[in-house]
Amino acid sequence: MRKLPASFYERKNVLQVAKELLGKVLVTKWNGIVTSGRIVECEAYNGVADRASHAFGGRRTARNEVMYGNAGSAYVYLCYGIHHLFNVVTNKKEIPHAILIRALDPIEGIPEMLKRRKKKQFDYTVTKGPGSLSTALGITVAHNGISLQSKQLYIADDGFIPAIKMIGKSGRIGVEYSGEAAAYPYRFFIKSNSFVSGKKKMA
Repeated sequence: MRKLPASFYERKNVLQVAKELLGKVLVTKWNGIVTSGRIVECEAYNGVADRASHAFGGRRTARNEVMYGNAGSAYVYLCYGIHHLFNVVTNKKEIPHAILIRALDPIEGIPEMLKRRKKKQFDYTVTKGPGSLSTALGITVAHNGISLQSKQLYIADDGFIPAIKMIGKSGRIGVEYSGEAAAYPYRFFIKSNSFVSGKKKMA
């Protein structure tokens, strides 16, 4: 299993990067405890031109500043004051593209994930949804801006590539405020995977 290089994230087409993140493995290692899961759902956000993006219209705040930084950085923000959402920054500096990781199929460290999620039994809800997966992997806003080339937080390729027929796409979830942009087919997921969150209707 090899860590994805910086060049993977530096590409211009955020939709292509998002699609190719499906099947890759998100890994955390905090205090020697490793947890990981295969990415089975994600959403692309196309920067200043995308009404659903935090950077729409060139918006720049203390919260979203990481989006304007180096590709391959973690953009972690708090949603509703409760959920820590993990995103991957892509493209070049000053071009605020990002990809929200929405669901994982757990691989390593399931007992630790259950402890973090305060669950007694393992089921699909452990890493279904962006807030749940961040909690399960121990990702918080304290990790905002960390490089995905680090030893503590990274995405790796273990050789698995989902077949084209396994990949679905749809409008994004929870961004109805963005008008027609909510329906853009920028959400990618592995069909029939029980960890995929929300609606699965194809675009």
